[in-house]
Amino acid sequence: MQAVQREIAQALKVQPPFADRAALDAEVTRRVAFIKQCLHNARLKTLVLGISGGVDSLTAALLAQRAINELRSETGDPAYRFIAVRLPYQVQQDEHDAQACLEVIKADEVHTVDIAPAVRALAAEVKALEGGAPAMVDFVVGNTKARMRMVAQYTIAGARQGLVIGTDHAAEAVMGFFTKFGDGSCDLAPLSGLVKNQVRAIARSFGAPESLVEKVPTADLEDLAPGKPDEASHGVTYAQIDAFLHGEPVSQEAFDIISGTYRKTQHKREMPFAP
Repeated sequence: MQAVQREIAQALKVQPPFADRAALDAEVTRRVAFIKQCLHNARLKTLVLGISGGVDSLTAALLAQRAINELRSETGDPAYRFIAVRLPYQVQQDEHDAQACLEVIKADEVHTVDIAPAVRALAAEVKALEGGAPAMVDFVVGNTKARMRMVAQYTIAGARQGLVIGTDHAAEAVMGFFTKFGDGSCDLAPLSGLVKNQVRAIARSFGAPESLVEKVPTADLEDLAPGKPDEASHGVTYAQIDAFLHGEPVSQEAFDIISGTYRKTQHKREMPFAP
């Protein structure tokens, strides 16, 4: 079991547990520097990120805003900007959490795009959905929501000549828990290689309140199962996923679910098939 765990952890470039606060701070510094370098390499000055109300986008946003603040301070150039984007589908049930995240982030700009009209218009034109089982239609349209959110972010980034930030981390990557060409698409993914408890630890280090740090994670894409917890979809807890990725003992059942899901979702972590 441990050999498989090591192999997967290496493939996902999983970072070791933070030994202490100094190690956590060093990792934050490294990831902020990474974000700054990405902008420098692209010769751009704007970052765009969708804010869901969950800890992943909160943490990525805190890193991004710090990077932008440092760039403005170092260069004296006020053109560096971080744009936080709210992307509700009509009215989001946990909008209060999203607004609380924005209060913590203190983004340079906040934009809001309701994706509902675009998602519904597209679904209405797709004949393949007609007569489909309600659960199938709900799931497919849920993925369309994720893709439409990324379309909106890239539209803003195109208008403002910026880069789009993704929120994928190792605990989601191992489960393939992202929509292909939806939230799985981005220009840079500053949380890569972190497990869930490390993402939470970084948010906590920025002073984020525990209500946001420990909020039950949910993709909230399905109308028939609003607010469905990630862990209900996984069949394992994030604590088990984190332990698996850090080479710690897990139950046989958890090992089988995580390793099996990793294999089944491999295509989501690779470039498109080519001859």
